[in-house]
Amino acid sequence: MTTVSGTPGRQPTEARQSWVPMIAIALGQVLMSFNVASLPVAMGGMVKSFNVPPTTVATGIVTYSMLVAGFVMLGAKLNQRFGALRVFRAVVVLFGVAQVVMTFGPSATFMIVAQGMSGAAGAALVPSLVALIAENYRGAQQSTALGALGSARAGAGVAAFLIGGILGTYIGWRPAFGILIVLSVIVFLLSFRLKPDEGRPEVRIDLVGVVLAAVAIVLISFGFNNLNRWGPGLATTNAPFDLLGVSPAPAMIVLGIVFGQAFFMWTRKRQAEGKTPLLALEVIDSPLERAAVYAMFAVVALEAMLNFSVPLYIQIVQGRSPIATAIAMLPFNLTVFFAAMLIVRFYDRLTPQQIGRYGFILCTIGLLWLAFVVHNDWSAIPVLAGLVIFGIGQGSLVTLVFNVLVTASPKELAGDVGSLRGTTNNLAAAVGTAVAGALLVGLLSAIVLRSVADNPKLPPEIQAQVNLDSVNFISNDRLQTVLEGTTASPAQIAEAVRINTDARLRALKIGLVIMAGIAMLAIIPAQRLPNFIPGELADPSPMRVRKDG
Repeated sequence: MTTVSGTPGRQPTEARQSWVPMIAIALGQVLMSFNVASLPVAMGGMVKSFNVPPTTVATGIVTYSMLVAGFVMLGAKLNQRFGALRVFRAVVVLFGVAQVVMTFGPSATFMIVAQGMSGAAGAALVPSLVALIAENYRGAQQSTALGALGSARAGAGVAAFLIGGILGTYIGWRPAFGILIVLSVIVFLLSFRLKPDEGRPEVRIDLVGVVLAAVAIVLISFGFNNLNRWGPGLATTNAPFDLLGVSPAPAMIVLGIVFGQAFFMWTRKRQAEGKTPLLALEVIDSPLERAAVYAMFAVVALEAMLNFSVPLYIQIVQGRSPIATAIAMLPFNLTVFFAAMLIVRFYDRLTPQQIGRYGFILCTIGLLWLAFVVHNDWSAIPVLAGLVIFGIGQGSLVTLVFNVLVTASPKELAGDVGSLRGTTNNLAAAVGTAVAGALLVGLLSAIVLRSVADNPKLPPEIQAQVNLDSVNFISNDRLQTVLEGTTASPAQIAEAVRINTDARLRALKIGLVIMAGIAMLAIIPAQRLPNFIPGELADPSPMRVRKDG
C-alpha cells in the first residue's frame, strides 16, 4: 500500500470566512466556462449566419483555449507582481469588451477575434481565481471552495446549454453571449467584497520563458487544429505550404513539443541561477503531481471531444434546434455538476488514486456504451445512461486532480498551480476539440470515399461533379440541394443521401470507441495519484511516499 509520510491527525480548525467572496470568484469561472460552452450550442446558428463549415466554430474554441494555455503562466506572474485582485478586475473588464465584439460582430473573423480577446483575459483570470481562493480561505473551507470552483465550471456548462439552446432556438445565438456582458459588470462590482492582496514588485517576468511557452502551445494547438484541413501526413491542396509534400500540421506539433522541452530546460537554468522562473517547477516536481497533470489533461480532452461531437451530430447532421442539443446534453452536464460538488464528501473514505481509477473506468464504460447504443435519436434512454455514466467519472476527476495539485503546494505557489491548471485545461480543450474535429471528419471522409467507390449506383461521371476531396459533416437536406445541381437522378441522389447518413453514424461510433481507448489509457497515470486519505494527514503537501508491507 502506498501512503504519504506525515504525522497522523486532523487539520487544525480554521475560523470560518464569509462565502460572499466565493460568489465573485465562482462567477469569474462562470464567465469563462459559459463562453466556451456556448460555442458548440451556437454551432448551427453560426454556420448559418456566417456561411462557414462547423470546423470554423471549432477554430474559435481552439483560439480561445490556445491563448489561455499559451499565456496563462504569464498571467500568473502578472497576478504575483501586481496583485491577484487588481488583475482580476482588469481582465473582467477586458472579457466584457470581448463579449461585446462577440455579440455584435458581423462575421466569423470577428467571432474568432472575440474568442482571442476572451482567451487573453482568461489567461490572467484562471490563476487569479486560485490565488484569490488561497487568499480568502483556509483548511476545509479551501477544499470546499476548490470543489465549488469545479462545480461552477460544470454549472456554467449546464446553464450555457440550456440558456443558449432556448435563446438560439427562439431568438438567435447572439443573446447568449450578450448575457456575459451583463455578468462581467456584476462580477466587477462583486470583486470589491474580496480581500485585497499586495503585489510583489520584486517578481520579474521571464520574457524568454513566455515566448518559449507560448510558441510551443500555439504550434501544438494550431497543428492539431489543421490536421484535417492540411492533412495528417501528405499535404492537401488546402495546406498553405508543404515540406517536400508532407503536411505542415504534424511538423508544427513536433516543433511545438521541441519548444516545450526548450521551455523546461530554460526554466531549470533560471532556477539554478536563483532567478524567478515563469513557472515554479516545484508544482510538478513529484511523480504524484505529474500524474495529476496527465490525468487532468486526459479528462478535459475527453470532455472537449464529447462536447464537440454531440452538438456537431445533433445540429449539423440531424438538423435539429439548439434547444434539442441542450436537452440531449442536459443529463451529462447536470451529472458533471453534481459529481464535481459531491465527490468532496468521499475524500475521507476513498484515496485520490481510487477515485481516479474508478473515474476513468466509468468514462471508459460510458463511452463504449455510447458507441454501441447511439443511433439517430440522442434522447433514447440507453444513450442518456451512457452520458450519465461518463458525466459521473468526468465530474469526479476534474475536482479531484485540481485538489491534488493545490493541496500539494504551499500558498505562495497558488498562482503557479493556477497557471498550471489553466495551461493543462485549455491546451487539453484545444487539442481535444481539434482532434475530435479532425478524427470525425477524417473517418467520415474515409467511409464516404470507400462507400462511393464500391457503389455501382454512383458512376464516376456523377462522382466527378461532387468535390470528394473536401468531405465534411452536412445535413441530408444540404447534400440533397447540392446533388440536385448535378446530373444525378432521383435514385442516385437517394443513394448518396443513404451513404451520407450511414457514414456519419459509423464515423461517430468509431470516434467514441477511440475516445474510450483514450480513457482506458488514462487509468495508467491515475494509478500514480496519491494513495492516502487527505483528512487523516496533518500535512499532505510534501507528497513523499513510502511502501508499507
